[in-house]
Parts: sequence; structure tokens; C-alpha cells
Amino acid sequence: MSKKQVIPVKKNEQIELIVSDLSHDGQGVGRFEGYTLFIPQALPGERIKAQVMQTGKKYGFAKMLEVLQPNEHRVKPDCPLFDQCGGCALQHLNYEEQLAQKRILVEDNLRRIGKIEHAVVHPTVGMEDPWRYRNKAQVPFGEEEGGLVAGFYAPRSHQIINMESCLIQHQKSDEIIELVKEVATSLCIRAYDEQTGTGLLRHVIVRVGFQTGEIMVVLIINDDKLPEKDKLVNQLINEVDGLKSIVLNINKRKTNVIMGERTKVIWGEPHIHDYIGNVKFAISARSFYQVNPVQTEVLYNQALAFANLSGTETVIDAYCGIGTISLFLAQKARQVYGVEIVPEAIADAKRNARLNAMDNVEFAVGEAEKIIPWWYAQGIVADVVVVDPPRKGCDQQLLDTLIKMKPQRIVYVSCNPGTLARDLRILEDGGYVTKEVQPVDMFPQTMHVECVALVELRV
Repeated sequence: MSKKQVIPVKKNEQIELIVSDLSHDGQGVGRFEGYTLFIPQALPGERIKAQVMQTGKKYGFAKMLEVLQPNEHRVKPDCPLFDQCGGCALQHLNYEEQLAQKRILVEDNLRRIGKIEHAVVHPTVGMEDPWRYRNKAQVPFGEEEGGLVAGFYAPRSHQIINMESCLIQHQKSDEIIELVKEVATSLCIRAYDEQTGTGLLRHVIVRVGFQTGEIMVVLIINDDKLPEKDKLVNQLINEVDGLKSIVLNINKRKTNVIMGERTKVIWGEPHIHDYIGNVKFAISARSFYQVNPVQTEVLYNQALAFANLSGTETVIDAYCGIGTISLFLAQKARQVYGVEIVPEAIADAKRNARLNAMDNVEFAVGEAEKIIPWWYAQGIVADVVVVDPPRKGCDQQLLDTLIKMKPQRIVYVSCNPGTLARDLRILEDGGYVTKEVQPVDMFPQTMHVECVALVELRV
């Protein structure tokens, strides 16, 4: 009979421990008598006093009470809501060290999950100004003591932390959210209550074109109609410079999913526009468009450099979305084929190709793991394949198809170092070698990191 594991700490117990690492979501990781604890706001190398909040068989969670020996890179967070909001886990770490920790995270995942130690992992490319970088804000609304509040959720809860300013969002987003809060309050528009399913205003999304200055406001409501619609619309029109679009989204389901299926424009245009480099994009309410346009250009230029196009290549872009990477590649490739499962995204991608007068791009709706083999059967053979999957990584069937197709290079764009490492291991076992990985800091003040990996067919 195996010996029962004894957990060396109890709930509410106060302990001292050394923090060794950062987790994938920016929590400090410490070990007390071999037992792992996750501690928000703790940094590697620190000796801290903490209170145990929750214990499980393999690990637990603790609250930091006091920093006894601080990390030399610890700084005072700029945001007054840092201790309450769950948005920016790394504001207490200076920016240079944030970049270093993200490189460590990528290296650790490649080594631990992918068993890859030969690939060069470059230093993380950061921003000159790592603030006010988000072009999209999506904020839940609620009520406290009869008044409307809007902000972000406290960690591991659905308690809304009311805010007037978020230092990683475009300043226009702050102003518009405050305006909607004021106008909705004056018009007696109630916020949605997710416990009872009653109330109206669920979320407000603001999208800002950094290069064009164009703005879209999306109001997500729990009904088919918005009372006092004309008054609210007129107030926004009169007070928001650059406003091009006001959209209503209907979501009557009792769900955590932000947007419902029905979307209608109630004023202005269905799209706003912005540029990444020289490429112009039309962005609708539901479009996936990278939230940090400055670093997106860095990311896509790196993908283009790894693709190493001479103008004669056929390129496939899997998970192409609204065609952002496809159109970047089309500037240098002979022909680009993009595939995406979301029909609305492909409609946007085709519109963006026309917008940029690019006729060497073809888009298809469907699952990449089904469309790409069909293209292959039609005689379309890619010299280079670019993949930019969601956080869950690539479908196994797609990876199997790429291994059979044998493109010379695969450029893997990833927002999740863990699934990147897993998929690179599969490609390596299938005859490829990971040459280099470039982390790019798309989300300063958080632990999230985007990567571009260059994978080449093994000779």
C-alpha cells in the first residue's frame, strides 16, 4: 500500500518561503517542504511571509502578507487598482525583467514539454512605451448600491472592479466607457445581473484604429431593443471625436460568452479601418484583430523574415482570420492561400484583399485540417506554411497533413508557449527541426507572450 501524502501546510496557516519562479499567468511559485504554492504578486528570488488560502493534493494557493527580502527588480505599480484587478499581473516587475521572464517561460516550455534544447530562443522584443497599447477594450457593466459600475473582474471571480482609467488601454477607450456609464445612468438603463438574468447592459466594447483614429462602439445588451437608443447614440456622436460606428449586439443567453449571435449597426459604418505596416484592414465588431498594433507589425515582420520569400513561393496561411498575416505574406509571395473556419472572418479577409488591391490571395472557409489536404489533392503544394492557431494549438490532423506535404519551411505564430512546444515536438518527430524562436511582447504588464518559430525540413 502506498504511503498517503502528507500536505505540510494547512488553510490559514502563516509561513515563510522562498519564491523560485513565475507561473504562466504571472503568479509567484514557491515550495514549502517540497509542496508547491502559487502566490500572486510574489517575484522570483524573494523571501516572503504568506498565508495559505487553499490546498490541494499537488499544490495550493497562498496570499502574500509581507515581502521580507524583495527582488531587486520589484517596482511600485503605476495603477492604483493593481491589488484588486486581475488584468495586469506583472506591473510590480520592471519592464526589462518582464521581457527576461517571458524568454525564460518560452525556453522552459520548449525544454520541458517539447524536449527541445537545440533551438535558439532570442531575447523578447519589447516596446519603447509599454503602456496604452490596447486598441480594443471589452468591459463588463454591473451595479453597486444602485449605480452603474464598469471595469474588470477581480482575480478568479466575477466581481467587477470599477475603474475610471486602465493604463494599458487606449485613452479614448477610457473616455468612452466613462461616457457610456454616465449617459446610461442618466437614462436609467440598468446593468445586466448574471445571477438573475435580468437587466440590460452587459458589456461595452470599444475598438480604436491607432493609425486612422477611427472608433467603433459596440453595446452588448440582454434584449432585442435598446431603450432611449436615440438619446444614447446622439450623446456618443456629439462627444466622441473619430466615431465611425455604433453597433448593437444582442446576447440574451445566460452565459459568460461576451457576444451573442445577432449584431446590427445602429449608426454609421459596419467597419472601421486601421493599418499594420502598409496594409489596410477593415475591422468589424466581431473581427479578430490583434490588440497591440505596434507589436503586431513587429510580429508579422518577423514571420515574414522567417518565411524568407523571394517572390516565387506558394504559401498557405492556416487559421488566417481576417487575412492579416496572409496579406503581409502576399506582399512577397507569388500566391497565398488562407483558410479559416469562421465564415465572417473569411468575408472580412476577402474584403481586405480587395481593399489593398491584392489579387494573389485566395481564401476558403473550413477546417484547416480538411481544406489543406483537399488543396494538396488539387495539386496545390506549399513551399511555406504559416500557422497562427488559437491557444489550444494546432489540430493533430493538420500537423499530420503538414508532415505529409513536406513544405520546406513552417512558420509557427503562437500565443501559448505550452501548445507551441507540444506541436513543435510533433513536427520534429515528423522530420522537421526547430531552428529559432522569437518571443514578442504583445501584452506588456502581463505574463502572456507571443512567439514566432522557424521550423525547417530536416535535410
